[in-house]
Amino acid sequence: MASNHTTEPYGYHRPVLLEQTIDALNIRPDGIYLDGTAGGGGHSHAIASRLTTGRLISLDQDPDAIAQAGWRLEGLPATLVQTNFMYMDRALDKLGIDKVDGILLDIGVSSHQLDAPERGFSYHHDAPLDMRMSQSGITAADLVATLSEKELADIFWRFGEEKFSRPIARAIVRERDKSPIETTLQLAELISASVPAAARRDGHPARRVFQALRIAVNGELDCLSAALDTAFDRLNEGGRLAIITFHSLEDAMVKNRFAAWRQGCICPKEFPVCVCGRTPAAQLVLKKPATATPQELEDNPRSRSAKLRCVQKVHDRYTD
Repeated sequence: MASNHTTEPYGYHRPVLLEQTIDALNIRPDGIYLDGTAGGGGHSHAIASRLTTGRLISLDQDPDAIAQAGWRLEGLPATLVQTNFMYMDRALDKLGIDKVDGILLDIGVSSHQLDAPERGFSYHHDAPLDMRMSQSGITAADLVATLSEKELADIFWRFGEEKFSRPIARAIVRERDKSPIETTLQLAELISASVPAAARRDGHPARRVFQALRIAVNGELDCLSAALDTAFDRLNEGGRLAIITFHSLEDAMVKNRFAAWRQGCICPKEFPVCVCGRTPAAQLVLKKPATATPQELEDNPRSRSAKLRCVQKVHDRYTD
């Protein structure tokens, strides 16, 4: 039976690009869907609320997110699993589900993680320098304490596109020789003191470094790369894969993988006719990535950098 959970729960953080995402997924009431990043449960709630005989599988590696989403999804046709979305195939296998009709991945840090100072994701609060989405494994403080100056600079540049990566890394190594860098404000203040005054006027100077550390701690780009092919393989023909990204590295990976699935003939240009027989495995649902409306930008500034891309599966991808 359809649930009457159509209103937003108390304390609800409205997820980014909600209407665009739901439209792109083209949800069928009897379909099976997977939300690989439950977060606060906002997208999952919107999907599950539209199901009757269908089912939602909602994943998240963060135990706090699972608890929050469980409350929001109570009474809806949804199953929660605590795991990283790169392991969605294992979760589906355990549930006896072969294929699904739609998959959503909302990449990046959740509002809850940012708003909980003790999680160490934010440079606005003083807290242990943690940043672990799963709440297990190596912390950001561990990386700051053990990586070489070159390794730190490489992370800041590769994952944060921080142009002052080298002086910041140098300052970190110099400071940690005096005393450990263990809190978010310690690191934020050190970064601020390591960049020119002009850079401090262009948004918070710690933003890119904190992003880079978070990506490194959680292996986010490796997880996304592994998950993309798995997600496509677990779609039914006609199923849709929607992905929301928040920075250029993620978006470029998604865009390139979508392009590879959409590639048809790979015969050399000099061949007069196609002999490979390849046809596109996917087609675009959105010709251009969807972005936040002016109203959403006003209501939720965190949506500023969000991009939604979506493809529809035509047939299984080529693996040669």
